[in-house]
Parts: sequence; C-alpha cells; structure tokens
Amino acid sequence: MRVLSLIASSTETVAALGCEHLLVGRSHECDYPLSVRALPQCTEPKFVADGTSYEIDQRVKAILQEGLSVYRVFAPALRELKPDVILTQTQCEVCAVSLRDVEAALHEWTGRRPQIVSLHPNCLADIFVDIGTVAQALGVPDRGRQLVVELKSRMAETADRARTVAPKPAPKVAVIEWIAPLMAAGNWIPELLSMLGAVSIFGQPGVHSPWMSMDELVAADPDVILVSPCGFDLAKTESEMPILEADPRWKSLRAVTQGRVALIDGNQFMNRPGPRIVETLQILAEAIFPQVFSPQHLGKGWLPR
Repeated sequence: MRVLSLIASSTETVAALGCEHLLVGRSHECDYPLSVRALPQCTEPKFVADGTSYEIDQRVKAILQEGLSVYRVFAPALRELKPDVILTQTQCEVCAVSLRDVEAALHEWTGRRPQIVSLHPNCLADIFVDIGTVAQALGVPDRGRQLVVELKSRMAETADRARTVAPKPAPKVAVIEWIAPLMAAGNWIPELLSMLGAVSIFGQPGVHSPWMSMDELVAADPDVILVSPCGFDLAKTESEMPILEADPRWKSLRAVTQGRVALIDGNQFMNRPGPRIVETLQILAEAIFPQVFSPQHLGKGWLPR
C-alpha cells in the first residue's frame, strides 16, 4: 500500500500506528517524526508565510475573498507517486490542505484513482474517531483501537492529577490562537482545559475558533493567558508578543500583572489533532499549574512570559 498524507496530524497518526513505511509523500507542513521530512513534498501555500500575523492574515483573506484555495497541490507529483490512499481534511481550508484542494488536483487523473480519506476533527472525540478511520484505511484497525485506548489512558492520568489541585472556582483561561487580529482557540482546546479543571472563557468545544477584541479580553480579565498562534513555533510567537504588549490595556490584565502568561508552540501541538494531543494536554497542565507539574516540555513546547 502507498499512502500520501497531506495533513501533519495524519502523518503523525500513520507513524504512531507503526505504518510510516507506507508513506510515499507528504504536505509542506508534515515535519514529525523528523524522518518524514525525507519524503517528497506535494503541497505549498499560495501566500508568503513570512511576516507578522497581521500581514499573513491579510494575504490569506485576500486569497479567500477571490474564492480561491489557500494551498497548491502538486498534481504531477500525485500522479507520479501513485498513492493508493490520500489522507486529507475538511476541518479548515486555512489550517491545512483541504479535500477541495485534493479533488482539484485529481480532476484530470488518469488510470485508477486513489482512495481519498477526508478527516474532520472538530472536537476531541473526532480526533479519536479519525485515528480509527486512518487505521481502517491502512488495514490495521486493531492498532487504531489500541492506540486510542493508550492515548485516553495517558490523558486521564494528567487530567486526574490536575483536577485534584485545580482551585475553586475554576481558573479562567484565555487561549489566543491569533494575534492580529485577535482570535481565541476553539474546537478541542476548550475540552482539554475542562479536563484540567479550568474554563475556556472564549472558545467553545467543537466550534471553530472565534474572533475577539482586546476590550473583550480586558472585560473577561482571565486568570491565565496562553498565547499559541496557529502555525507559529515558540520563536515566532515570541517575536509577535510586542504587538500585544504595546497595548496599555494588556499591561492591566490580571494574568499579566501576576505573571500568568505563557507561550505555547501552536504549530507542533495545539493545532495538531493527532496522537500528540496527549503532549498538548500535558503542556497545558504545566503552563496552568506550574507549581504542581514538572516542566517536562518547558523550552520545547511552552515558555513562561
């Protein structure tokens, strides 16, 4: 079987299922495990990914307003690789290569067409379902079920420990998923916070990330602020923080004055609905309860600000 994965999280899932040897190609975002970087790259963004969050937002919106796709799929590469299975998604056309992108690239496909497996992870339960879907497509359904059991068990350990130390009332947490303009994290992130005994004050479980304003952030005055822009690593997020910190209202926030602000690698963890959702939960626990959880992911997954 020849598998082409066009989503970073599904590439990680394939590897976690012990099927990395089946991969013949990847998207431009697939970079974990490190060994997959040697695979042929089959996609690229149509916008320049450098620059500030505001500049990136403007470029993406300009493309979407024209009714165009944000990503380009290399159709010749797909035909040359001859995959039996293509993994893609319909959750977000901005976050990753979508089903529409793949279908467009296969429009003039000749010969036997591959099986397209489209994932749709809106909430935590969807992530586990998608793992099973990938496992089924790869012919290893038992491994999929076993992997889900293992992931849930590890997450339960972290959640149980966090809930025993979570204060009452539950700490209010704001997770910033984009800086300019401001956006809060939705989908599975509010569920992860709830597992830890914390409350997401903006995003809702299973609902796409909502826009918000600095005035709304000030009015909510969260106990903890986590800054984790979609697609940004820690260095890029640090470079964007002056945008927030230049606003006088930011300095008045309780989380800021009490030193309860942390940066999280959104690219590797928060925005990847795959097996490393376990590490994402652990990072959240460390950032929200640093006095209880040892900083196993400090410097690699998150940093205090």
